[in-house]
Amino acid sequence: MKSVRLLVALTALACSASALADINVGVTLSTTGPAASLGIPEKNTFELLPTTIAGQKVNWIILDDASDTTRAVTNTRKLIAENKVDVILGSTITPNSLAMVDVAAEAETPMISMAASARIIDPANPKTKWIFKTPQNDSLMADAIVGHMKAHGVKTLGYVGFNDAYGEGWLGEMKRATAAAGITIAAEEKYNRSDASVTGQVLKLIAANADAVLIAASGTPAATPHKELKARGYKGKIYQTHGVANADFIRVVGADGNGSFLPSGPMLVYEQLPDSNPIKKVAADYVGKYEAKFGQRSTFGGHAWDAAMLLQRAVPEALKKGQPGTREFRAALRDGLEGVKEAVGTHGVYTMTATDHLGFDSRARVMLQIVDGKWVLEK
Repeated sequence: MKSVRLLVALTALACSASALADINVGVTLSTTGPAASLGIPEKNTFELLPTTIAGQKVNWIILDDASDTTRAVTNTRKLIAENKVDVILGSTITPNSLAMVDVAAEAETPMISMAASARIIDPANPKTKWIFKTPQNDSLMADAIVGHMKAHGVKTLGYVGFNDAYGEGWLGEMKRATAAAGITIAAEEKYNRSDASVTGQVLKLIAANADAVLIAASGTPAATPHKELKARGYKGKIYQTHGVANADFIRVVGADGNGSFLPSGPMLVYEQLPDSNPIKKVAADYVGKYEAKFGQRSTFGGHAWDAAMLLQRAVPEALKKGQPGTREFRAALRDGLEGVKEAVGTHGVYTMTATDHLGFDSRARVMLQIVDGKWVLEK
């Protein structure tokens, strides 16, 4: 009888140790609301990820923040306090991710955002010591857009963007980049992600008679001013940001999108890359898996894939210094992420430093044109 009790005790102890060894990854995504066309492919991507990293079981705990800043913060607090996560992934959009920074930093929990703004990882903010991201900074993409504009004779620009942190970040970067290129911003307009009409803003843009218009928005809401510009007879060039690089935008904008330009991560057109490009093989592997299960690719799913890839690089080092579920492990995981070098993802090559928690160079961007509803690489 004593040996049976001992066996039961040892079994319970083993199960307890096994539970403590699990790596808990908290994920908050915008799978409903205005940013759903971005968040859904991210959520799909998590179904393709392994259930172990470095031999340790991984629990992917996924919540929907409904594209809402308050809910993103609530999710983050819940994941940290109740689920005892070792790392946070998300959110999908810039406003949510910026709001989550304080929570993650206060809990000393590393966070990998899947949103674009460079403010999320601003090294001037000490709280971003704990924050990393996978999408290209808007500054990198703004430079690509302005370079393309200058090469195609654009002298004046109209701007319309989201009335939130995403749009504000883009406006700031475009002012910087256009000033250096000698391009004048002739009009500035803003709108909300949920606005069904932007007629007033578009009429002002047309009145400015600029050579080109940039729409600084993401997902399907970016199609609203685009279609209105076309309906009102605008003949200049239309640029979008990398926030529209998905099939849902193509579907909603329809034929009005043809002829417009945008920067993108290389993943979207990996077939058109030269074989010498290191990203091509990685992107092909991810896209093959994704399209086999879910259909047409989305760059936003690639951001989720890359976040998991970064974890796979950092976890083995973190396990040498601490056990999952402990502050030591979280701190070591943060250090491991910051130490990532030449990690090839679907969107670029990541080399992190203490002052750069993205680590991309120009390999992380290409310029595209929409031709007959398809993405075509600009040569």
